[in-house]
Amino acid sequence: MDVMGDKVTLFESGRFVQASDPVEIAGEARDETGAAAEEVAELARRRLAAEGGDTEAMSVLGAMLLRRGDLDGAEPHLRAATAAGDRAAANNLGVLLQQRGYPDEAAGWWRIAAVAGSAPAAHALGRHHRERGDEPAAEYWLRQSAEQGHVLGAYALADLLEHRGDAGAERWMRVAAERGHREAAYRLARALDRRPLKGTAEDAGPRTEAEQWYRQAAARGHRRAALHLGAILEKRGRLREAGRWYLTSAKDGEARAACALGFLLRDAGDTESAAVWWLRAAQDGDGNAANALGALHAERGETQTAERWYRAAMDAGDVNGAYNLGLLCAEQGRTPQAEQWYRRAAYAGHREAANALAILLLQGGDTTGAEPWFSKAAEAGSVDAAFNLGILYAGRDKETEALRWYERAAAAGHTEAALQVGIARLRAGDEQGAERHLRCAAGGGSAEAAYRLATVLDARRPPAPAHELGESAAHEKSECEEWYERAATQGHRRAQVRVGMLAAARGDVVEAARWYRTAAEAGSRNGAFNLGLLLAREGSEPEAAVWWTRAADAGHGRAALRLALVYARRGELDEGQRWADRAVALGPREVAQRAARLRDALREELSA
Repeated sequence: MDVMGDKVTLFESGRFVQASDPVEIAGEARDETGAAAEEVAELARRRLAAEGGDTEAMSVLGAMLLRRGDLDGAEPHLRAATAAGDRAAANNLGVLLQQRGYPDEAAGWWRIAAVAGSAPAAHALGRHHRERGDEPAAEYWLRQSAEQGHVLGAYALADLLEHRGDAGAERWMRVAAERGHREAAYRLARALDRRPLKGTAEDAGPRTEAEQWYRQAAARGHRRAALHLGAILEKRGRLREAGRWYLTSAKDGEARAACALGFLLRDAGDTESAAVWWLRAAQDGDGNAANALGALHAERGETQTAERWYRAAMDAGDVNGAYNLGLLCAEQGRTPQAEQWYRRAAYAGHREAANALAILLLQGGDTTGAEPWFSKAAEAGSVDAAFNLGILYAGRDKETEALRWYERAAAAGHTEAALQVGIARLRAGDEQGAERHLRCAAGGGSAEAAYRLATVLDARRPPAPAHELGESAAHEKSECEEWYERAATQGHRRAQVRVGMLAAARGDVVEAARWYRTAAEAGSRNGAFNLGLLLAREGSEPEAAVWWTRAADAGHGRAALRLALVYARRGELDEGQRWADRAVALGPREVAQRAARLRDALREELSA
């Protein structure tokens, strides 16, 4: 619960007024811009009037002395004015007695003033009763104060009602905020900000109003309001204005604002200034800032300094500190220490630490120990852990359990999990379900998913119509070609070969050769074979043989058969027979049969 308000002081009890209004003399502090000499003169005038028996002068003089901290000098004047029936003096006498350590006697004088209609006294009396646990009496007097327009009374009443869960709290908090109470403005903004979103246009109203109250409170110097206002503006992309409010809050001592300002500066490329604010926040106990400093030093290779800041974050109660220590140790090959820190963070509920611990155990061969940590992390919402759990079950041939976890990770946007679900759906014959998940994975950047989606769409394509007179028709790329190309540009070798084949079918030899060569140089034997075919058709059989050799060496039977034919035509029968033997061994069946016939013919030729 937020604090109820400032301590009761003279400065809360009303407002100094001109002598023409003799009733509420004790109140808010007079404007401090007046010169000290004027105050001394005023004291002298009031003292002369008080000595002459002027009740108003006694009350004002007592209030002035009380404000200056002269309790001994103030008390006789306040008592004299109170005895003469001045309610402001009775209120201020209560303040004086409270400062002396006599709260019960103070409450007696506040009661007298409150009954006489003093709103500041009713506020003070209400707070007195609340501090003693008498909430009904507290509410009664605070309500009396609030209904008379006393801003502190309205705020204290709102705080009491909010503590009890009373729906009327917001009304009085709004009243106090509208009259300039900055803490009320901040708390009203927080209440509006915490309202659950309905997902409708109605959500905009409270959020907009919350921002307005944050802005009002921040403008009055409320550092937490400035922090929240900065966060709202940052989410909207208004970074310069957000930075100004973070800076205002940070300068007032708000560590979270200093930390946020550091991240804003880091994102802008100013890591040195970011480090300054993170250091300030970390020294004030902000664990997030300590973690940020640790990460910064780790990036610079300053591992000892990084470890010190991670430990500081952990000491500040930030469980990320232990997790980051685990990551640091793991990067250094200090596996036992990494496991220790991961365990500490995982036991504290850090889901990614639980996932990292499970991976560490799995790498050490402890699948039994890894599984419960994967499960704990996945149940806590770790998408990576859900995916890893799917891999674990798939490795045990528990396809149903694996699919369940893959689906859970895919639903949370995990690209590789969506790919695995898509593949499983294809195996099960659920083409629609497969397409949906493959689209998600491909959209997330998976080259394999893009290729598989393209093959699904490719299988649905009607055959291309025959063109009259041998004329080529204008070609518009189909969706499947676009997905093939996306996978190809991401380095998917089979997709590169397929794009090459589609280009060749269009008669675009140059484009086909480019994609075949790209795939072949990346290690695709089909790409090398097709590039050889293309070169051979273009009359470059020697270069074609080079690529067929690369393909045959990688296990491509058709390429070996092509090489056998090339060497046979050249009259290099021994080399031809060697490649024919290789083609027989590699297959497939029809290739092996043709290669066997060629080999036998070459043997006869050699033995003739």
